[in-house]
Amino acid sequence: MRCLVTGVAGFIGSHLAESLVAQGHTVIGVDAFIPYYPRTIKEQNLSELRQNPNFSFQELDLRTAPLQPLLDGIEVVFHEAATPGLLLSWQDFELYETCNILTTQRLLEACRQTKGQVTNSSNSSPKVILASTSSIYGADVTGPETTKAQPVSPYGITKLAGEHLALAYYHNFGIPVSILRYFSVYGPRQRPDMGYYRFIEAIAKDKVITVFGDGKQTRTNTYVTDIVRATILAARPADRPADEQFQVGEAFNIGGRDEINVLEVLQLLEELIGKKARIEWAASRPGEQSRTVANITKAQQMLGWEPRVGIKEGLAAQIAWQLG
Repeated sequence: MRCLVTGVAGFIGSHLAESLVAQGHTVIGVDAFIPYYPRTIKEQNLSELRQNPNFSFQELDLRTAPLQPLLDGIEVVFHEAATPGLLLSWQDFELYETCNILTTQRLLEACRQTKGQVTNSSNSSPKVILASTSSIYGADVTGPETTKAQPVSPYGITKLAGEHLALAYYHNFGIPVSILRYFSVYGPRQRPDMGYYRFIEAIAKDKVITVFGDGKQTRTNTYVTDIVRATILAARPADRPADEQFQVGEAFNIGGRDEINVLEVLQLLEELIGKKARIEWAASRPGEQSRTVANITKAQQMLGWEPRVGIKEGLAAQIAWQLG
């Protein structure tokens, strides 16, 4: 399978590309190195990939670069590129609008223009796997994919817009798309702005941890290798017979099993690191979710996917990477 991975230098994108090449697939990776966090970190994420002959890299900006040449011979597009994070989305909406909406539309349009030209099928476009987020649901997330989407942050709004664009191109132009709503991803290479990374660093270095709200916000966190497995399972080739395309045009919740709140996470990290956390309290952040529990029944039934890594095992692996 010849694949395109956008946002390949990021946390999830780099893990995904490594798994794909390990399975014998050819991967073209693209990244714009938008300075949400230091480029040096992203370059390190690519260090192993750059040594693999089945991987090639192009530095380009999906907001402006010609995209049709990028899709030559591509069978599956894994669209992981996006500007993440909650707080910055209130401050720089244009960045989120262009990175999360415009890039998705341009990529889908390039797939439409490419339709009929791909080498593996004369009448289909590359399949698109769109990485989305539980943030599209809103403050409390406990239900299935049919739950009404009510995002409470600009970030969530832009990601929901990307979903609507993907489904519009599917229904109007037959672009095969699948949407994966990731729930609180963690593990080695986690972004330095994310909670677990900051908690681990603070405990290890005796720094103060700011807990927003009452610390009882819960998540069903998802280990990065479980995310990667689900993403690849959704990428069955676009030229399969219709009765094998059941996952096309569908959205899937992809989340772990262990519901845990912030204070419980800190206690677990104290146990694993062997040091006490220093905590200060602050008001809740605008648009923050209070409870996200992944209902993964659909992914279990239609993708044959199950999360494998529990929270204690996953945190231990992240600690080993981060402090090693």
